[in-house]
Amino acid sequence: MNLYLRYFDNETLVSSVEDALDFLRSIPEIGMNADLEADIREYMASDIVYPKRYKVRPRVYFILIKTTAATMSDFKQKKALRPGNAAPGMGGNDRRDAANGAMARLTEQRQGWYEGTLDFKRVILVPSTGKHEYRDTHFVARCKAFSGQDCYERIVEHLRERVDHRSQFPSAKGKNFHFKYLGLWK
Repeated sequence: MNLYLRYFDNETLVSSVEDALDFLRSIPEIGMNADLEADIREYMASDIVYPKRYKVRPRVYFILIKTTAATMSDFKQKKALRPGNAAPGMGGNDRRDAANGAMARLTEQRQGWYEGTLDFKRVILVPSTGKHEYRDTHFVARCKAFSGQDCYERIVEHLRERVDHRSQFPSAKGKNFHFKYLGLWK
């Protein structure tokens, strides 16, 4: 595990605690002492992977970041920032790729029948009190559409004509809208 250190424009990527301490000693403003040295040694020896910052004076810090990046350019390009990122499903680009895949699926042009499921907040009049309240409402509809996005827009347009105008509809990109392509219309 390597260690990235930064204090303003002074930065380095080192592979040992001794190199890190030498770098910090070369900056007189930091004021290395036995406590700080012991804390840095403990941080490097521990399993902690989150960045650590040390206060030099009010609103001025230097930072330490553990990384598996071999070079400064790898670190700058955010390669191997955390050891778990390479494994599938462990954050990093996997979530972003999944989100991009869902967006592509939503906007993919494919005319036919769709079944859309929408969970939204519907405004309902409570007869006993005469006041209105929001109720979670589950709505399922089958419609002719050109894409998942078009299916969403048709469902919301249909509902807006039939429910109170204060009802709240989720985004088509969110977890409260799902659609299924049923097949080409005849």
